Amino acid sequence: MQNTAGPVFLADCPTRLAVEIISDKWTVLVLFGLSRRPRRHGELVDLIGGISRKVLTQTLRRLQQYGLVERRAEAPRRVVYSLTDLGRTLVEPIDVLTNWARDHGGAIADFQEAAGAAPSTRTRPAS
Repeated sequence: MQNTAGPVFLADCPTRLAVEIISDKWTVLVLFGLSRRPRRHGELVDLIGGISRKVLTQTLRRLQQYGLVERRAEAPRRVVYSLTDLGRTLVEPIDVLTNWARDHGGAIADFQEAAGAAPSTRTRPAS
């Protein structure tokens, strides 16, 4: 059967790679955290609830590898992370996604609860 859904479903499609990168559990939160200004590693850990230092380091390295984040040493033992030009192209879509999540997160939590799903480990968004 021929794939009529488009190239995004092909394993070697660059579009699919981009979707996989931004759909990672922590990627959008890290990019959102860097969207307003550069931040140090510890600031990001404090900002993003539930992320460990190790996972943040892995996420930042992966985002650097794909050209979305840059790491800059400003002084001995002071490293700052910021979005690259390519990373900044994601700010608007992430803002839209964040606003959608803010508006509809409560409804999703309600459906999850009504379906008898296991309680989420995350805090329910304010309505």
